[in-house]
Amino acid sequence: MDSVRESDQEAVPEAEDRNGRQPAKTRNHADTGTLGKAVSVLDIVASSEEPMRFTDILAVSDQPRGTLHRQLSNLVEEGLLSLNRDHSYSLGLRLLKFAAKAWAGNQFRSIAEPHLRALHNRTGETVHLGVLRGTEVIYLDKVESRQAVRMYSQIGNSSPVFCTGVGKAAMSALGEEALSEVISKISFRRFTEHTLVTPEALRAEIGDIRESGNAYDREEHELGIRCVAAPIYTPDRSFVAGVSVTGPAYRVSTEALQSWAVLVRETAGAIMDDMGPRLGPRP
Repeated sequence: MDSVRESDQEAVPEAEDRNGRQPAKTRNHADTGTLGKAVSVLDIVASSEEPMRFTDILAVSDQPRGTLHRQLSNLVEEGLLSLNRDHSYSLGLRLLKFAAKAWAGNQFRSIAEPHLRALHNRTGETVHLGVLRGTEVIYLDKVESRQAVRMYSQIGNSSPVFCTGVGKAAMSALGEEALSEVISKISFRRFTEHTLVTPEALRAEIGDIRESGNAYDREEHELGIRCVAAPIYTPDRSFVAGVSVTGPAYRVSTEALQSWAVLVRETAGAIMDDMGPRLGPRP
């Protein structure tokens, strides 16, 4: 297995909140008007591991105090956020309705599901399906390990692309222009001693993935967690995703990951074969 490539200099992130999030301006939120600002606020609250107070949100938002206060009030009024008794904010119940509708109509997940279960049956470990969204990968589905110790990951959650197997696999399917755009927007940070923290190291890794057809997470996002992944994409690369097998390092050796590499590539290929007739253009 290739060693992790890093330069001696790593990116130094700006001030972060208690959940490690950087200010919105460093995460390249485009100025898309009122709706874009509201979505940015929702994103901040949704990505927090616990409810956030106004000052917490203000610290990682690029919006003025008055504007942010109005955004929060409007989101609470619309049921998209909830204002708790301790004056903290959490996601509102109205989002469940939207999520249920989106989930029911997600053809890609339905196409992939039987292949994910087949991969799970052959490996016994946790299988993830994720789709690339900007500089993050969103988990669309998960088949839990049969083992006693399981992965702390949830459908709908997001993870950085540069230090996860699914994220790097999806990036490897992008064309050069699209890949450069994504890399330019990444705010690199070190999660573990193994994390890739420079654009150069990530580009070299993407080159290896394109040659082998597999991406690896070698305890780059979380210590003690390893995975092997493969890319899923449409012929025009307008849609890219990834599938992975993940497990704890004490149970999943590098040899095990390599032995599953072909299975993961075959699963990705089978999903793409099924995507063609069902998601392709209709006459």
